[in-house]
Amino acid sequence: MSRYLGSVCKQCRREKEKLFLKGERCFVNCTLDRKRGKNPPGMHGISRVKVSDYARHLREKQKARRVFGLTEQQFRHYFRSAERMKGLTGDNLLKLLETRLDNVIYRLGLVTSRKLARQFVNHGHVLVNGRKTNIPNFQLKVGDKVALKDKFRENVLVKKSLERNPKVPSWLLFDKQNYLGTVVNMPSPEEYSHPIESQLIVELYSK
Repeated sequence: MSRYLGSVCKQCRREKEKLFLKGERCFVNCTLDRKRGKNPPGMHGISRVKVSDYARHLREKQKARRVFGLTEQQFRHYFRSAERMKGLTGDNLLKLLETRLDNVIYRLGLVTSRKLARQFVNHGHVLVNGRKTNIPNFQLKVGDKVALKDKFRENVLVKKSLERNPKVPSWLLFDKQNYLGTVVNMPSPEEYSHPIESQLIVELYSK
């Protein structure tokens, strides 16, 4: 599967906002907080061309794709699945993305980035309902329980992340003592991990 190997800070500069792709560095040493980060990447600097509707739709889709670390093919698959579900396609799309296993680990505060969460899952350090799961895009449902393996709970990265005392959304319940998270509800728009205008994405794919 193809993956982006360039500077992720350039992605934040392109979207003109923090996407929190590098974990701890995004809080203490972000490019956007420096003068260089005020301009988008590339040799041409600030563009004065009026932004078209298509460009706004495309940027919103790219932002969502980058926040969750997905390829275009993966993102389109999620969109097609959201279309087949009852309710608003945009809300369905974000709910599917939010309830991915790697995103839930990130939202529980066990790690500081989704990239690190995917690595934990790929290496078999995560249990779902007591069973080892190494699929980052595993779709969680209400009632599912997520935990770290016993021997991995003393990991330095996990300890450091939990020391930040991250805010866990109300649709997740976290037992910090046992490193156990439970999906108690589906996420509401007010508690999505990043502000994304899903309607713009729906309009883009509807053209």
